[in-house]
Amino acid sequence: MIDYVLQPTQEGELRRRVLFWIPAPLPVVGLVYFLVGGDLSAPGWTILLAGSVGVGTLVMAMVVPPTPLPEGLAPPVSARRSLHRYRQFVQFRVALALVPMVVGALAALSGGGMYPLFVALALAWPQLLLALPTFFTITRARRAMESRGTTAYLWHALSRPAKVTWPIVTPLARSYRSWRVERARRLAQEKEQDIERDRAWKEAVDSERAAPTEPVVPSAEEAEAENGGLRRTRRLHALPEENADADNEPTALIPQPEHLGEEGKGTEGEDTSSRTFGAGSTVHRAASRLLEQGGALSLRVRDRRRGQANRRPPSHKP
Repeated sequence: MIDYVLQPTQEGELRRRVLFWIPAPLPVVGLVYFLVGGDLSAPGWTILLAGSVGVGTLVMAMVVPPTPLPEGLAPPVSARRSLHRYRQFVQFRVALALVPMVVGALAALSGGGMYPLFVALALAWPQLLLALPTFFTITRARRAMESRGTTAYLWHALSRPAKVTWPIVTPLARSYRSWRVERARRLAQEKEQDIERDRAWKEAVDSERAAPTEPVVPSAEEAEAENGGLRRTRRLHALPEENADADNEPTALIPQPEHLGEEGKGTEGEDTSSRTFGAGSTVHRAASRLLEQGGALSLRVRDRRRGQANRRPPSHKP
C-alpha cells in the first residue's frame, strides 16, 4: 500500500493529489457540528440545495471527458500533451468534488442541522474516487483523447519518473527548510562579524598598551566650544570721553559778530543797539534778538512770514 501511494512516477503524483483531499472534509464536519450544536435536523430546502449541487457535480464528473488531441502530432509531443490534459482532467474532477462539500457546509450552518452536509459528503466522496488515476479512468481518458485518430501515449507519459510530493504539505516543508537555511546563514554571518569586531578591539587595546601616548589636555576655550558654549570675546576698554559727565558740561555760547559787538557796546557798558534808527536798526534789532534766543526764529515770526498762523497746509489726498 505504501509503495502504491509513494510511487515515484507521474501516475503516483496524480494519485497523491487526489488522496490528499479525501480526509479534508473531516475537519469541516467537526467544525460545523460544533457550530450547529450537534443538531441533525434541518429545513428541507437546505437538504434539497446540497443534494442538487452534489448530483450536478457528479453527473458532470461522469459525463465530461478530456478534450481530444489534434491530428498530426509526433509521439513525443503527443505524450507530453496527453499528460498535460489528463492532469487538468484530474484537477477538474477534484474541484467538482470540493464544491458540494462547501455548499453542504453553508447549508448546514443556515439550517442549523447536519443533514445537508451529510448529503453533500455522500455525493462528493465518490467523485474523489472517480478522480483517482486507475486503469478504468486512464483507459477511458485515453480513448477520449484518441477520438480524432491521433495516438495518445498516455501510459508512457504516466510511467515517467517524478518526485514524491504532496499538495500544500511539500511547498510548506520546502519553505520551512529554506527559512531555516537562511536563518542559519544569517546567524553564522552575524557571529563572524562579532568575532571580527572583538578581534579588532583587542588589537587596538594591545597597541595602546604597547605604545602609550600622553593625554592631550584641551584648553579652556576648546573645552567650552566642545560643550556647546559660546567663546568669550575680548573686553574693550572704555573711551576717555565716557568717563566724563558730558550731560552736565556747559555749552559754548555762539560768538557774536564783530560789527554787532562794536555797535551794541557804548560808553560805560550801555547797550546802544536800541538807539539806532532807520532800516539798518530794524535788521540789527532782529539779529540781536535771534542771537539772544539761541539762533532760532520764534513761531510768531515764521507764521507772520508765511501769512498763515497756526494752520496746517491743505491735504491733497484723493
